[in-house]
Amino acid sequence: MITGIEVLKFGVENRKETQTFLTDFGLTAVTSDIDNADLYQTQNGCKIYVFDLEDQRLPQAIEAGSTLREVTWGVESEQDLIHLSKNLQHEPRFTHTAEKVQCLDPNGMTIVFAKTITKEISEVKTEGINQFGHIQRINAASPVYEKAEPVDIGHVVFFTPDLAKTQAFYIEKLGFYLSDAYTNRGAFLRCRGTGFHHDLFLLSVPNKPAGLNHVAFVVRDIHEVIGGGLSMNRQAWSTFIGPGRHPISSAYFWYVHSPLGGAFEYYTNDDYLTEDWVPREEEHRLELFTEWAIEGGLDHETRRQVKPA
Repeated sequence: MITGIEVLKFGVENRKETQTFLTDFGLTAVTSDIDNADLYQTQNGCKIYVFDLEDQRLPQAIEAGSTLREVTWGVESEQDLIHLSKNLQHEPRFTHTAEKVQCLDPNGMTIVFAKTITKEISEVKTEGINQFGHIQRINAASPVYEKAEPVDIGHVVFFTPDLAKTQAFYIEKLGFYLSDAYTNRGAFLRCRGTGFHHDLFLLSVPNKPAGLNHVAFVVRDIHEVIGGGLSMNRQAWSTFIGPGRHPISSAYFWYVHSPLGGAFEYYTNDDYLTEDWVPREEEHRLELFTEWAIEGGLDHETRRQVKPA
């Protein structure tokens, strides 16, 4: 069984700026096991490697400039690798060893499958939410966060020029499940039957080639979404959009522009689905993307919406 995204490798134009961004974003810098590559981790051990843009050890990019170059998905067992090897043996750039399976997806992205490296983290606690008829927090205040400390890599989003082909690959070759869809426009996919709303979103925009849209990181609660976004604002990183809420997945979000390519997102509270879930198909509409959202983020001093210059 595929467990989720566990390793991302980026090629970037400005390593120094990227180092500052990832530290400000709340990821932990650790000693890299790859020469001349920076390594950052989430709380559960997911890895983000940063290479120079022209590093020849990286796979070919699907777009120009700083961007994601390789995605590693965790699997539970050696049997999973054997099964994937059989399914993927005729795909472009297919290779396999006892430790990993690798190929290109139809979007041109290098994808790798390897035994899971993430860990359970029991020390990450959240205070409950008090709702009508369901009291979860007693004699305790909700937290206020000075910055975010992402727990996990939640999902990646790619632009794709051939939505049908790429969607079919992930469902038929890898066993992904369709959670929801925008007709001829997008597919929300999860890597196992029971799990959070999506691990991968494929987005088709007219005349838009393959590329990275964003990488999303799980945080503990909506208060950490807000605290993380305010902290990035304080460090002068610009907000793409947020805070806000996605009706299609129920998640609260805050996106910031990233020097690694696309955007980085803090999010929490997405829907948890089982194999009994029936995917919804809707026409792509603004109100499905955002129930509500703040353009440009919140100012960390006034705690009000950032006013356009």
